[in-house]
Amino acid sequence: MCALYRRCPPDSVVVSVDEKTAMAARSRKHPDRPPVPGRGRRREFEYVRHGTVSVTAALDVHTGQVVVDELPRNDSAHFIRFLARLERCIPAGLTIHLVLDNGASHTSRATRAWLARHPRIVPHYTPKHASWLNQVEIFFSLLARAVLRHGDFTSRADLLQKVTDFAIVHNETARRFRWNYQGRPRQTEHQIAAAAKEPCHAR
Repeated sequence: MCALYRRCPPDSVVVSVDEKTAMAARSRKHPDRPPVPGRGRRREFEYVRHGTVSVTAALDVHTGQVVVDELPRNDSAHFIRFLARLERCIPAGLTIHLVLDNGASHTSRATRAWLARHPRIVPHYTPKHASWLNQVEIFFSLLARAVLRHGDFTSRADLLQKVTDFAIVHNETARRFRWNYQGRPRQTEHQIAAAAKEPCHAR
């Protein structure tokens, strides 16, 4: 799976898919008080609940582009419907490498049967308890920090619209996330060139 992140196979697209569920649409009872010299912003701790919103998202690993769709219910039927939408949107000549975790709707008998009938979609499941390897989780992290963490939403529709707007803005400047096997920061071209000039020492 990590190899798919580093290099896209010929005539293929690598798509990372998952759900972001139970995002709370909440509005504060009173507006925030802006920061002033010597005092940070103050936020009202009481809020009104307007329900929750769930979405399914698909991230094109090699372009950073994302598709987001509302998820009325997190079950196999709605997941299959989303996969069918993806298949319609992606040119017929491309193989779709699908990265997904072991969620119930992803591994159900109905989903596996549907995938068997659509062989150009090749599923790649993350190891159990390692769903963080699914790159769409990075997009969800960006969404949480930019929209959800300090958001104030008047309704479910308001929250869903803001999530959709964020995805649209994200796609305007989208770039692939650089995957690093070692977990170390990626070296710049200057650092690589400098290291190449250093003499080698036997150990």
